[in-house]
Amino acid sequence: MKFILNGKPVTFDGEPDTPLLWVLREDQQLTGTKFGCGIGACGACTVHVDGEAVRSCCYPLLLVEGRHVTTIEGLSPDRSHPVQKAWIKEEVPQCGYCQSGMIMAVSAVMARKPLPPEPQVYKEITNICRCATYHRIRLAIHRLYQEQGE
Repeated sequence: MKFILNGKPVTFDGEPDTPLLWVLREDQQLTGTKFGCGIGACGACTVHVDGEAVRSCCYPLLLVEGRHVTTIEGLSPDRSHPVQKAWIKEEVPQCGYCQSGMIMAVSAVMARKPLPPEPQVYKEITNICRCATYHRIRLAIHRLYQEQGE
């Protein structure tokens, strides 16, 4: 299967039902995307496929044929993406394990034109943080909305 990963062409010669997460972590050595629950419930494995947030732990590779996949490593090589900057300014992470998935989920929503109302974003981000940093996540999202309005 061929697809574009973080802007570069990739070929994977494995089983088409291999979860995308394992190809990213094991074959491509991109370990920023985390394994959490393995059933697509927690969102630690969130990546973008053609700009949409997907849970890569249960997303079979055959669905990415010819498509663009972006991981946290491809979002911005120097942490300059607005969502990453807001996360840093609000000191969101505690243990940090789920944060790449959170950032990918929020960045997919923030890329939409027009932006949905802020409360809708909170409803759409269904990722789970076991450290319960939700209040800081909301602060970071609120900061993004304020900065978008400037």
